Amino acid sequence: MTEKIKKPNSTGDQEVEEVQKEIVQEEKEVGLMESLMSKISNFPTAGDLVEGTVIGIDKNSVFIDLPPFGTGIIYGREFMNVRDIVKNLNIGDSIAAKIIDSENKEGYIELSLKEARQALVWSEAEASMQKKQVLELMVKEANKGGLLMSWQGIVGFLPASQLNPEHYPRVTDGEKDRIIEELKKLVGTKLSVQIIGADSKEGKLIFSEKNIDQAEKKEAIEKYKIDDELEGEITGIVDFGVFVKLNNDIEGLVHISEISWSLVENPRDLFKVGDKIKVKIIEIVGGKISLSVKALKENPWKSAGKKYKKDDEVEAVVIKFNKHGALASIEEGVSGLIHISEFENEEKLKEALQLGKNYKFKINVFEPKEQKMTLSLVK
Repeated sequence: MTEKIKKPNSTGDQEVEEVQKEIVQEEKEVGLMESLMSKISNFPTAGDLVEGTVIGIDKNSVFIDLPPFGTGIIYGREFMNVRDIVKNLNIGDSIAAKIIDSENKEGYIELSLKEARQALVWSEAEASMQKKQVLELMVKEANKGGLLMSWQGIVGFLPASQLNPEHYPRVTDGEKDRIIEELKKLVGTKLSVQIIGADSKEGKLIFSEKNIDQAEKKEAIEKYKIDDELEGEITGIVDFGVFVKLNNDIEGLVHISEISWSLVENPRDLFKVGDKIKVKIIEIVGGKISLSVKALKENPWKSAGKKYKKDDEVEAVVIKFNKHGALASIEEGVSGLIHISEFENEEKLKEALQLGKNYKFKINVFEPKEQKMTLSLVK
């Protein structure tokens, strides 16, 4: 009786074990299917970057294994575009490519190495921009807006506004021919730049030479203070002033109004590049140093205030005409305005007064503290 009961129990246990095995197997298969379906649902589409292994190379095609999605192929124009790369490929090499067709008529995933390379380069450009990486690049061309230079096979643009002061084209605004001539002097030279803009869709890569080594520049500027008197070397002359390098480490500007107490029409008449001059620091703002030459000399209006007064008759030389009338200097650095209203019109004014000639004038307004004086011609 006992044996009869045991046998069916034994058979039952075996059946249970078999059912359990089937369930486990089914779970495994379901898990495998779900995993496969998950991968299939993530099947790459056109534009995606993929990585695979080279499994075949012939005269006009490269085959790449892309598990679990299938086999990729580089052929036709895409193959011709990268012949130089293909000749260095070997079976087993791992390469990145960009999908241009997820399934062509032969059932292959059509790939592009050239577009993949470009995509990777733009990705590198964005990374370089984030890291503020300094790049040493050669200037290839120049145009009125700035400079062209190449990085990783992509031609980028360095706007003139993003050049450091020592490279900025120091010419009068609007003189395009002179700007280009100055920029052309940089062609063939290497500049330290950073990427400040990378737009793969527009194909735009923008560089800047500014804001590099700002820590060093800040440290250099901190050595100076307002009222410091120094000797520097003229590094550039423009219509609005003179650039002066101090101690070979920082550059400042002497504005045309700070060159002399006398009227200065053209800084080039007084200086040339390479001249050594003494200057005084009058302002330090935003990393820029403003310099003055005239601040090293006593203000002539101070002594003039002791020598002249309203209603005095003085001799003065006509030094300039402007829309308000004429300027006449009674001594170096002290000049007054003869207003056009003293005459019928501009033509009459220029008939009565000639540049460079001395005339007798009467002082109508004299405010030396304000450096203001008006004159009228004594007839």
